[in-house]
Amino acid sequence: MALYTTESLDTLRDKVDLIEVLSSHMQLKRSGATYKGLCPFHEEKTPSFMVQAGDTHYHCFGCGAHGDAIAFLMNHVKMNFVDAVESLAERFGVSLEKTEGEKKGPDRVALKEALDLACRFYNTLLLHTEEGHQALHYLYKREIDLDFIQFFQIGYAPSDRSLFHTFAKKEGIPQEILISTGLMTEKGNDFFSERITFPIRDAFGAVVGFSARKIKEETFGGKYVNTPETPLFKKSHLLFGLNYSRQRIAKERRAIIVEGQVDCLRLIHAGLNFAVAAQGTAFGEGHVKLLTDLGVNQVFLAMDGDNAGKSAAVKVGNLFQKEGIGVSVLDLPAEHDPDSLVRAEGVDAFSKLLNTPTDYLTFLVKVSSMGLDLSNPAQKNELLRKLTDQIRAWEEPVMVHESLRKIAELTRVPESVVGVGASTPQAYFVKRFGSASRENVDPDQVLETDLLRWLILRANPRLFDIAKLNVAPDLFRHPVCRRIFETFISSQGPRDLISLGSILEKEEEQRLLAEIVRKKVNSDKAEEGLVEVIHRLLIRKWMEEREAIKQKIQSGTCTDEEALKLARVFDEIRKNQPTVVLP
Repeated sequence: MALYTTESLDTLRDKVDLIEVLSSHMQLKRSGATYKGLCPFHEEKTPSFMVQAGDTHYHCFGCGAHGDAIAFLMNHVKMNFVDAVESLAERFGVSLEKTEGEKKGPDRVALKEALDLACRFYNTLLLHTEEGHQALHYLYKREIDLDFIQFFQIGYAPSDRSLFHTFAKKEGIPQEILISTGLMTEKGNDFFSERITFPIRDAFGAVVGFSARKIKEETFGGKYVNTPETPLFKKSHLLFGLNYSRQRIAKERRAIIVEGQVDCLRLIHAGLNFAVAAQGTAFGEGHVKLLTDLGVNQVFLAMDGDNAGKSAAVKVGNLFQKEGIGVSVLDLPAEHDPDSLVRAEGVDAFSKLLNTPTDYLTFLVKVSSMGLDLSNPAQKNELLRKLTDQIRAWEEPVMVHESLRKIAELTRVPESVVGVGASTPQAYFVKRFGSASRENVDPDQVLETDLLRWLILRANPRLFDIAKLNVAPDLFRHPVCRRIFETFISSQGPRDLISLGSILEKEEEQRLLAEIVRKKVNSDKAEEGLVEVIHRLLIRKWMEEREAIKQKIQSGTCTDEEALKLARVFDEIRKNQPTVVLP
C-alpha cells in the first residue's frame, strides 16, 4: 500500500528549497549561480561541496557525496526516510495526504502546533504570573537560572485546569487535537496542573509532549507525570535531550546516558551536549537502536550513585554490550546524581569522572559480587555462572570471547573454567549502521543496490534509458530492490527520492534505502559505473542459465536426445556472452 498520494508528493517536490534546507545545517556562500561550502561529510579546509542555484541536488567534488534534500537529511541528520519526508513537508507547509486504504490519524502538523503553543503558554505563566513565581522560586533554589529556563523553555501548568483549554480554544485549536496530543483529558480538563513542565522534544526539536513535576506534596499524583502515549509521543522510541545532543553524538560516536531529565539538561547546559535520558520508562532496545543508528560505538553510564543507580547501570550496560557497543560506567559518589554533582562541584568534577570511567565488566563483577563471599567456592561458582550466562546471551562472538577472558582475569580463575574456547566465534562480520553486527552479506543485494544507487542518486535521463534497454525486472533476486526498480522504470513523472514516498512503507525497505543513499558516488563516472553493474547483472543471469542446463544434463533424468538438445542450447548460450546496449 502506498504511503502518500502522488499529488501531495508533487506539491512537496515543487516547494522544497534545497539551499534553505542545507543552510540550516552548514554555511553556504554564493558565488554567481553556485553555492559553496565545507562538506559536512568529510574534513576539508577548501570548500568542495556545491549546489547550483535552482538545482535539487548537491555534490561534493572532494568525497563524492551526492543527493537531494532527503538524502542530506538521511545522511547528515540521520533521519529515516519517512521522517525526512515529513520533516520537509512540515518545513515547507505541505500537507501529505495518505492514500486510500491507509488509516488516517490526526494531522501531525496540527498536533505539533498545539504542543508548541502549550510550551510557550506554560513558559509565559512561569515567568509572568504570581502562581508561576512560586515554581520559579523552587527552580532557583535548585540553581536552575533564567538562562537555563529560557534555553529549554521550562514552564508551569497552573492549578486552574481549564486555563490552557480556554486559551487554546481562542487560538483556534480544536478540542480533538488537544485530546490527541495528551494536553486535555477526555473529560475536558487540562491534563497538566500545578506542576513545572519540561518540554519533551523529538530528535529534530519539535515538542511532542511534556514531563511535569509537582512542587507541593498535596498535588495529586506522583512526583513526575508524563504525557500519555500519543501519535507523536512514544516513550520507547524517544530519548530525552537527543535534539540538543544529536549532532555531537553522531560526530563523536559516543553518548552519556543518565537517568533523570534534569540530569540530562544540566549536562547539556554545562557544555556536555552528548547526553540523553530515557523518557519515563526503563531504557530499552528501542533506545539503543536510536543511538546505534547514529553510529554510536561508546556509551558512558552516569547513573545515580546509589544502589538503584548501580542496578540500572548493569541493565542498561548489558543492552549495549550485547550489541557490540563499548560501555564505561562513571563512579558517582553515593550522595550524588549528575545534576547535584555539577551544582556542588562544577562541571569539571563530572568531566574528571568522564575521563576516568570504569569498564563495564569490572563494574559488573564488582556489583554482582556485592554480598557474596568469593572465598567460598559455592558462592564464587554462583557468581561465575550468573556472569557467563549473561555474557553468552550477547550477540557478538568476539565480544563474548573477549569478555569471558576478562571475567576469568577479574575473578582469578583459568579461562577454561568460564568456557573460553568452548565455541569458535564466527569469522565473518559486516559493519552495520553504526555498530558491528553479525550478518550474512547478500551479494545479490549488494549488486542490485549498486544499480539503484546510480539511478536514484544521479537521476539522469540517459542512465534510465540505459537501464530500460538492458535490465528486466527478472534480473533482480532481492524483492525490495526489484520493487523499487519497477517503480522507477515505470514512472511517468519525476524519478527521485520524494517519489519513493509513494511506495516505501516497510522498515526493511527504508533500511535498504538508507544503504543506497549512504554510499558515495563518483558523478564523473556515473555512466561507466552503471554500465559495469548492469553487465555484472547480465553475466550473473547468463551464468545461472548455463549452470541450470549443466545440472539438468548431469542429473541423469534426460534421454540421450534431450541431453543432446540441452548441450546445443548450452553451447549457444556459452558463445553469446551478454553485453550492455547503449542508446
